[in-house]
Amino acid sequence: MKMAEPLTINLDAESLASLKVAAAWREISVDAYVKSVVQTATRMDVELAAFVQEGIDSADRGELISQEEMEAWFEARYRSAAAE
Repeated sequence: MKMAEPLTINLDAESLASLKVAAAWREISVDAYVKSVVQTATRMDVELAAFVQEGIDSADRGELISQEEMEAWFEARYRSAAAE
């Protein structure tokens, strides 16, 4: 396994305070909290990028849907997310 690489970031006082509160609320260290947030955000971005690419590939193949179908799809996803 590759050794972890340190990452240095500069946060303003308000962001740092919020970070500490969020980590404490989860009862984990700030380090563990930051790792969790970065893992979650990067996983979501990679999944979104793949999803967008699927749409681009589909459009490139001429597989298009109407504006109404797209709006219905978004509405269904919104309602599903709101129900969770």
